Amino acid sequence: MQLKVHSYESLGTFDGPGLRLVVFLQGCNFRCLYCANPDTMDLRGEAKETSIDHIVDMAVSEKPFFGKKGGVTFSGGEPTVQAEALIPLVKRLKEQGIHVCIDTNGSIWNPKVEELFSLVDLVLLDIKEHNPAQHLRLTERSNEQTLRTAEWLENNKKPFWMRYVLVPGYSDSEEDIRALGEHLKDFEMLERVEILPYHTLGVHKYEAMGQEYKLRGVKENTPEQLDRARTLFEEYFRAVYVN
Repeated sequence: MQLKVHSYESLGTFDGPGLRLVVFLQGCNFRCLYCANPDTMDLRGEAKETSIDHIVDMAVSEKPFFGKKGGVTFSGGEPTVQAEALIPLVKRLKEQGIHVCIDTNGSIWNPKVEELFSLVDLVLLDIKEHNPAQHLRLTERSNEQTLRTAEWLENNKKPFWMRYVLVPGYSDSEEDIRALGEHLKDFEMLERVEILPYHTLGVHKYEAMGQEYKLRGVKENTPEQLDRARTLFEEYFRAVYVN
């Protein structure tokens, strides 16, 4: 079985605990206005068909650098698009004693995704917005399943981190942040909240692809905006970080 892989990052420090091999998979069902990797959206994009054996070999070769906390993270794109192919790969990695994370928007749900989530050690759950209308405006998709996925993780004792991109004018309102805090504040499996600053590093990709970047003119967060968001989240959660 093969996976459609967009790219890799060796010894990454951003996507999960410790040093990690990050595997960016092709294909995504969301259309986030701020997406920094629009070239990963189309499942038929410029991905390389890659065997499970190849990825296992890469992970095993980097394992000495992982230490006690590191491992492999599957990101994207949206990795659950390829859940069926990921299941045997994750099983192989676990046989090698490698910690596995999956970075997901949580919006795809079927028996294969459920099995995949049951296998990984940690889920990085990207919640784009709590307000349904704002979420639709920001991603062109519903957030109903994402919130149900958070509940599944809680009920099935699966550790997860919440990741929240702070987009000025879209996901930074106090009302919406507080609503999300109220929704998740009692979740015992939610170990950490990561505020991801909005950035424009992917704008050139839209230009190269001949596509319009719809958030042109939206400025990156000021330190004050990030501090304000962190202070709000800290009213509901103990471990809040700005990445």
